[in-house]
Amino acid sequence: MRHTFQDPELARMAVIAAKYGARMGYVDAQNLFSDAQALTVTAVSTNIIDHGQDRNIGVGTPLAVVVTVDVAAAGGGTLTIAVQGDDNSGFASPGTVATTAAIAAATLVAGYQLVIPLGPDTLTERFTRLNYTMATMTGITVTAYLAPLDQIQIAPQYAAGVTVQ
Repeated sequence: MRHTFQDPELARMAVIAAKYGARMGYVDAQNLFSDAQALTVTAVSTNIIDHGQDRNIGVGTPLAVVVTVDVAAAGGGTLTIAVQGDDNSGFASPGTVATTAAIAAATLVAGYQLVIPLGPDTLTERFTRLNYTMATMTGITVTAYLAPLDQIQIAPQYAAGVTVQ
């Protein structure tokens, strides 16, 4: 099937998918922590995930948080990402579910993808968010979401406007 996309990024992804016989994946908006979120200081994700009343999350298929760098880090320093949970959407007393080591700004180039695996039954609180801690870094833009670990495709990510043949 051939498509004509108005968005060059979608066209690029369709070409890559056709080349490798892959199917296009979807990111559910309900599982999106950050959508091209520009960070200039330590901050939390724009979105939180509400797991509802049944919080037996992660039993069966393991889950992971996928973080992709959209715009490279600026200013040197490091970034640490923590997955936090709480029983209220205001995160009055957040607990840390998982955290990364400090990642050097030189590593955080556009397209860099980080996968944070979550152990089984670790998301026991109703609400989940990400906490981005920047140390001397002056800017970065990221997209992050929650997905089943077996559905994550580790593949190169390219900046918008790159021609792929």
